[in-house]
Amino acid sequence: MSISIDPVNLVPVPPLRDSYVFHSPLPVAEQNLEEGWIMGIDEAGRGPVLGPMVYAAAYCPLSFKPTLESIGFDDSKALSAETRQTLWETFEVHSPLCYSSSTLSPQDISSSMLRKVPINLNRQAEDSTVGLIQAALNRGINVTECYVDALGPAPQWQARLTAIFPTIKFTVCPKADSLFKIVGAASIVAKVTRDRYVHGWPGDEEEVIRGSGYPSDPKTQAYLKKSIDPVFGYKGIVRFSWATIKVLLDKQGVESKWSV
Repeated sequence: MSISIDPVNLVPVPPLRDSYVFHSPLPVAEQNLEEGWIMGIDEAGRGPVLGPMVYAAAYCPLSFKPTLESIGFDDSKALSAETRQTLWETFEVHSPLCYSSSTLSPQDISSSMLRKVPINLNRQAEDSTVGLIQAALNRGINVTECYVDALGPAPQWQARLTAIFPTIKFTVCPKADSLFKIVGAASIVAKVTRDRYVHGWPGDEEEVIRGSGYPSDPKTQAYLKKSIDPVFGYKGIVRFSWATIKVLLDKQGVESKWSV
């Protein structure tokens, strides 16, 4: 399936049926790839019932670190949408600062969770993280340090990443996006990418107010109740494997019987 790319924002145009990985251009100077690089990894959208989950990696040469510290990256949730957009645009200004994003579509997330042998959300997140690191190495980037926002028990996850990539020094901890600027940069990429899908997903006029996508959000709850089709369920923005959706389908859906 072909994917349309927004030529300005360099992300796939919604709606997104299939998951997608994107890499920003690398610096032209070959010596930049040979020196040590730092990487930060963060995500957006693990908990919501709407939209994709996005894992992002930001990375730059160690020599760029002083400049990185001055840019203003931070936990994306603590910043306004306008500030996040401004920080996103700094990736174009500072060519040594690169990023990759792994966007898991709602359909792929749910299909994996409902397989005969399920792939839970934690495993999908782990695979995305490992995939982003491996992709950077495959591009010839000499990643020597990697900072990761904690996924579950930090010591176990750090040990596992170290076993997979023994040449990289890992730091895995909670709130890494606030502690390390490179993770804050990844947080911006993940959040901006996800928000563009949630807010840009096509829909009928009366359905465009979807809220944050979290099941506890009253606007999201109203959207889910209003947009359900009793026979066909929901459009592609909805993660149909979530317990919230099962409850609504049980209440408002038409019982179907399948003949074999």
